[in-house]
Amino acid sequence: MNPAVLALKNRTSTIVLTVILIAAGAFAYSQLGRLEFPNFTIKTALVITRYPGASARQVEQEVTDVLEEAIQTLGELDEVHSSSQDGLSVIYVEIRDSFGGERQLQQIWDKVRRKVGDTQSNLPPGAGPSTVNDDFGDVYGLFYAISGDGYSFQELKEYADQLKTDVILCDDVARIAYWGTQPQVINIDLDPVQMSEMGISPAIVVQMLRSQDAVQPSGNVLINDSYLRIEPTGEFSSEQQIADLLLTIPGTAKGVRLSDIAKVTRGYLDPPFNIMRFNGKPAIGFGVSTVAGGNAVTMSNAVKTRMAELESFRPQGMDVELIYDQGGTVDVAVNDFMVNLISSVTIVVVLLLVFMGWRSGLLIGIVLVLTILATFIYMWIFEFTLQKISLGALVLALGMLVDNAIVVVEGVLIKMQRGVNSEDAAIETVGQTQFPLLGATFIAALAFAAIGLAPGDLGEFCSSLFWVVGSSLLLSWLTAVTVTPLLCVWMLKKPKVDADADVDPYNNWMFRLFRKSLDWIIRLWPVSLAALALCLVASGIGFGLVPSSFFPESSQPLFTVNFFRPQGTHIEKTSDSLRKIEAFLQTESSVERVGTFVGQGALRFILTYSPEDINSSYGNVIVITDDQKTMPGVMDRLGDFMKNEFADAEWTIERWKDGPPLKYGIEARFRGPDPAVLRRIGEQAEDILRKSNPAIVRHNWRNKIRVLRPEFSEIAARQVGLSRAELATALQGVFGGQTVGVYREGTELLPMIVRTDASDEADYLTARNRHAKSSITNQSVSLDSIVTDWSSSEWVDPLIRRRDRKLELTVQANPKTGLPSVLLSKVRADIEAIELPPGYELEWAGEHKASAEGQEPLGKMFPGCLGGMFVILVLLYNGFRQPLMIFMCLPLISIGVTIALLVTGLPFGFMSILGYLGLSGMMIKNAIVLIDEIEFNKSQGIAPYTSVLDAAVSRLRPVVLASGTTVLGMIPLIWDQFYKGMAATVAGGLIGSTVLILLVLPLFYVLFFRIKPQ
Repeated sequence: MNPAVLALKNRTSTIVLTVILIAAGAFAYSQLGRLEFPNFTIKTALVITRYPGASARQVEQEVTDVLEEAIQTLGELDEVHSSSQDGLSVIYVEIRDSFGGERQLQQIWDKVRRKVGDTQSNLPPGAGPSTVNDDFGDVYGLFYAISGDGYSFQELKEYADQLKTDVILCDDVARIAYWGTQPQVINIDLDPVQMSEMGISPAIVVQMLRSQDAVQPSGNVLINDSYLRIEPTGEFSSEQQIADLLLTIPGTAKGVRLSDIAKVTRGYLDPPFNIMRFNGKPAIGFGVSTVAGGNAVTMSNAVKTRMAELESFRPQGMDVELIYDQGGTVDVAVNDFMVNLISSVTIVVVLLLVFMGWRSGLLIGIVLVLTILATFIYMWIFEFTLQKISLGALVLALGMLVDNAIVVVEGVLIKMQRGVNSEDAAIETVGQTQFPLLGATFIAALAFAAIGLAPGDLGEFCSSLFWVVGSSLLLSWLTAVTVTPLLCVWMLKKPKVDADADVDPYNNWMFRLFRKSLDWIIRLWPVSLAALALCLVASGIGFGLVPSSFFPESSQPLFTVNFFRPQGTHIEKTSDSLRKIEAFLQTESSVERVGTFVGQGALRFILTYSPEDINSSYGNVIVITDDQKTMPGVMDRLGDFMKNEFADAEWTIERWKDGPPLKYGIEARFRGPDPAVLRRIGEQAEDILRKSNPAIVRHNWRNKIRVLRPEFSEIAARQVGLSRAELATALQGVFGGQTVGVYREGTELLPMIVRTDASDEADYLTARNRHAKSSITNQSVSLDSIVTDWSSSEWVDPLIRRRDRKLELTVQANPKTGLPSVLLSKVRADIEAIELPPGYELEWAGEHKASAEGQEPLGKMFPGCLGGMFVILVLLYNGFRQPLMIFMCLPLISIGVTIALLVTGLPFGFMSILGYLGLSGMMIKNAIVLIDEIEFNKSQGIAPYTSVLDAAVSRLRPVVLASGTTVLGMIPLIWDQFYKGMAATVAGGLIGSTVLILLVLPLFYVLFFRIKPQ
């Protein structure tokens, strides 16, 4: 069945359906979800376990190892890696790529919870309970800072709670999270002098507070028919009641109030776990996430509208300011895409107008717009969102969408020039080309199947690429064989020709020159093949000079500062250092917003952001400038400032990347059983890297820290009736505070912390004068009587990293300028030459591993896709010679790609891979069009050699125009940070391959079929 016949016979229905398509396409576009990145499931959960008082080594051996052993029995596990530090175990559970989907992952996380829960009884006393955080991958794309001069953190939190009740009801809002809230506590600061005079030990205070505040069942009593619960009064209902607690002086009947020996105040946890500031002001973070498949723009606009409505209820002097707005970013990206799309469509139409006449150009432009609108309908029905990958797919497909229509219009034009009426010309052209074009369209779509259908994370992230490109190409074929013939009949004007003249539409200088050149290339085939081989060898050598990069830098005017003071630094000291960075940035006029996060990474506000673990010596600064052009200057000046100001700190200043969250481009992972040996090997690797003068070199175990080790005398302790635990409790009460219960205030549970104001070295040296109460003798005993040496200390590892239950130290580096791959190529051989003792191993990670893992699924899928292409070609031609010669032309793509990347200086990265895959489909499609014409000419009785030359000449214009529209359609993307690698790859590869396919494929055809030149 010829679709053109159906369309021409039912013209009214065709037009009505076309009008419906236009209206539905416009509506579908308005309804499409909009996100910054595709919906992507981060298959990682965190298992967090606290073990107060334990060293990093104790945490690793007694907690982390026990939990990891249980987690490793999980069948779906990919790998498990962990960080153990003083009092805290953090385990990352990574699930294999083959598992996906929200429902399936929830079942896996339930398994993890059961395994972790079953292991709790094996943890040492004082450790746990462990918590499993499976929300680690949530993206809070709308991120606010709530601040206010004169307002306490509790008042900021109360206002945030009010906002949450309203904002959670806005369209497409999934959940809301806070960052930087400071938990309230009740501080009970003891006065050692008063306590000593009255003979009261801290243990008595602790015991009384615990017994007074404990919730205990009091039983029930049957009164008449009611069974009533007994609940004595006496619980604390105010801070004053705590202060009025009556204590009995040992050995007397006298009592004193707690306020006589202590000061009871409400405050915040000291030191805090984390600290947040926005533009230098103390703040708390307020993050809003979008529902799965939702519209980030809709969510952002709804929340901002609601915020504006609630502004009149906001306390005076309190500010709610944006740190990051994914909806605004997406809106700009979509608008930029529409500008690029309109620009590309305009370029394509203008090119067609120039080379095919205004009627043909306008006709193909109409068909192109119809195809794009039909694609929007498809995306809306199957719930594809507009985001970086799907937008890239539309732009990449744009040039290919006109290929089918160009072939049909060109065929109709040629037939009309030869005297055939327009309707017959349309029917004959579609009848001749519909199946070759359909096969070519399937092949072009299959070129993207390798990445869109790849297993694991890559396939999930890029699935929209294949489905959007594939659907748009098939829709372009459908419009080419239905709407295009009808428009040809209506819009193309039959040329005026002499009925007796022999009309040859290819009888002009351009076609004659091309025919003569092709004839010489075929006749001098040994020279032609040698030249072709030389070009391929040169391109292979040149491609080796092209640097590689996995993902491009973001086009957003945003950069981050990752800052590490020496490990063990107090969080307030780290915060003071970051204040200096904030002060410097405030002098930069182009800096708009500065968010500072101390002690931990921020909320995941972008999919590609990975927050840092809890660490008091760590700080993260997020800087947003007014324009991307001014940002490099700010980064350079900030770098110079930090070099001079922070000689003892480690820091990186990084532009954002639209790819995996890699803080360091180069990572060398060393694994082995002995921490000391790992540190020695790591130092050797660092020395090698420093010789190349990178921006930063570090390792993730960081510096060792000094730990004070008072020598406990077990003999002396037994004599006075004190234990090591009682010594630790006494020291904790002096140098940090002891939690003795909770004060209940509505839904809030405020810890009550008994402490003395002691924290510095002087206090430690006088700690020997402190006393502890013996649980055996009930006497107060001096700590000095059970400690033989207060000055003893030891240097220990503050952080212990493991991967798959093996100790692992990772050396990390970033280049000062250029790409990580260039720096890696300089140092890789030397680092791999480091002699590793038996039982130790090296693994490369960073961008090298991310790129390899990203390309591995392609290596698995692409051969199958090539096989599918080959089968389609065999079915089209019912033979093997045509498919073989077409596949022999595929390496020609690399010639143009190499030249383009070397000229532009762009790396070969992920987006370039997408362009390269697309090029293979485009090239095969052009080859099919050319060979189909050769076969058609031969079937008409034309001599074989003449058939080859005639076919090449007749397909010159449609092939060049199809490639030209794609190349010129890439022009607007050359200036787009995300797409420019793809644009250069497609443009360069297509220019080179188009020239060569028109010259080389006819040569291969003549050689394969042993056709002798006439």
